[in-house]
Amino acid sequence: MNQLEEMRIFVTLVECKSASKAAEKLGLANSAVSRRMKDLESRLGVQLMQRTTRRMHITEDGETYFQRCKRILEDIEETESLISSSAQRLQGTIKIAAPLSFGIGHLSSALAAFMHQHEAIEIDLDMSDRRVDIIQEGFDLALRIGQLEDSSLRARKLSHIKHVVCCSPAFLRQYGPIDTPEKLMQVPTLCYSNIKQPDRWRYQTAKGEASDVQVSPRMRSSNGDSLREAAVAGLGIICEPTFICHTAIKRGLLVPVLTDYQWFDMDLYAIYPQTRHVSARVRTFIDFLSQRFGEDPYWDECMEIENPHKIPATIN
Repeated sequence: MNQLEEMRIFVTLVECKSASKAAEKLGLANSAVSRRMKDLESRLGVQLMQRTTRRMHITEDGETYFQRCKRILEDIEETESLISSSAQRLQGTIKIAAPLSFGIGHLSSALAAFMHQHEAIEIDLDMSDRRVDIIQEGFDLALRIGQLEDSSLRARKLSHIKHVVCCSPAFLRQYGPIDTPEKLMQVPTLCYSNIKQPDRWRYQTAKGEASDVQVSPRMRSSNGDSLREAAVAGLGIICEPTFICHTAIKRGLLVPVLTDYQWFDMDLYAIYPQTRHVSARVRTFIDFLSQRFGEDPYWDECMEIENPHKIPATIN
């Protein structure tokens, strides 16, 4: 067997974390995968995988070999894509990780549009708010919102994420105008818990002065959609991304307040492995998302709607 075939089998085995799954993906018998891995380890003179009756774990040498092999195979795929007469027809699988609320509310429709444009593309989508390990878990890219950590990964900004403080019209009738950030300390709030200091809401005044306000949550949740629904029901006031609240605001179910302040400004990024060549399908998909969302995303249109309940902030 040639070296490239051995590399391909080994990379598939590591990514699948199971000899049976790797064999199924490669169209080989389980025994053939196991035998060829033993032959590879014998030829290299090192142990690449530690095997038990239930699981297999990659060794340090195996991890080094895996990263090099994956890079070589990606280079070959990229080279063939560039010179192939069918290079314009994107094909293959894109494995994506995305935050749950954004994934359901906006990425899903974007994926549908992209897949209609590129019928040979397949998608493997993981939607959750956990921080995935892109390299170890074999993702092609992940969408992340917020500040980026120092990393060997590459990043491309796709859009700006605004937050809005809002509540139901009934809540405003019950508690009166919310006209200063300090008023938030006197009313029930609903807080997103999957961040540091969820009960401290940061903001910036029109003059560019940064500050924050300590709130007392009546409800905490790791999912922004549940907080939006609680706010619509009049249970409290929220500070949520506009991509979560935009439809409820357009329908008049939620009313923006304190709109002269900037709350929790963040950015949306596509994060992907640092390789010499990004595959054509991944590069094209990232370009597609950047054009679809952009610096002025469609979900921010909700902030331009005049609402009879809307109460601006008072700037001193």
